[in-house]
Amino acid sequence: MKNLQQIIEAAWDQRALLQEENTRKSIREVIALLDAGELRVAEPNEELGWKTHEWIKKAVLMYFPIQNMETIEVGPFEFHDKIPLKTGFAAKGVRVVPQALARYGSFIEKGAILMPSYVNIGAWVGSGTMVDTWATVGSCAQIGRNVHLAGGVGIGGVLEPPQATPTIIEDDCFIGSRCIVVEGVHVEREAVLGANVVLTQSTRIIDVTGPEPVVLKGRIPARSVVIPGSYTKQFPAGEYQVACALIIGQRKESTDKKVSLNDALREYQVAG
Repeated sequence: MKNLQQIIEAAWDQRALLQEENTRKSIREVIALLDAGELRVAEPNEELGWKTHEWIKKAVLMYFPIQNMETIEVGPFEFHDKIPLKTGFAAKGVRVVPQALARYGSFIEKGAILMPSYVNIGAWVGSGTMVDTWATVGSCAQIGRNVHLAGGVGIGGVLEPPQATPTIIEDDCFIGSRCIVVEGVHVEREAVLGANVVLTQSTRIIDVTGPEPVVLKGRIPARSVVIPGSYTKQFPAGEYQVACALIIGQRKESTDKKVSLNDALREYQVAG
């Protein structure tokens, strides 16, 4: 891996090296390792919480210019792209419903389910997770185990800059219908996002469970129950309502995650 990293870093600094066969072979090897789940763009780290591997993101970015456009035929469907589609789902133990697409270089762990949806290169999707109908998982996004991305959810990709942390959804989270989570926002384990919550790095996340509001940005704490909200902001033209996310409670800690999820949805009357 150290040798691979050195080759990738050198090519990132000197793009002329992309013309060399050894460089191209190394980039393709990194993408193959991502596809097999032997490498991850980001992974849990005891000291840092999550560690992003910049050099792997650089390899993904440099994979595009060394690839040629090709026609991909799947039955009556035709695509024209630089990146092949992921294959071999039966051997991988992944259920893939027709119209679900995953790009080569993404990793889908055994036991995951892809409804008609899309998973982009560099993404990691854990076992027991359902990517529901018309949900999208962007480049390098990290989706934990036993997560439900409900219908129409948009998980944004973060490729540039390479040092930027990708969007992360940790284990046992529920992301409600039409939620949007982008720009490297981090949703910690067992959190529940009600339908239509939008999270960017600039979105105010307001914890309203205590006597005073507590404002966060870029992170949803573990087991938080979140719904869409708004707050009043003064502009030169007057006062207007601006979208935010409201933490209205905590999901109970439980060994039976399905029971705790159902309890949270009922107790806080959260739409999924």
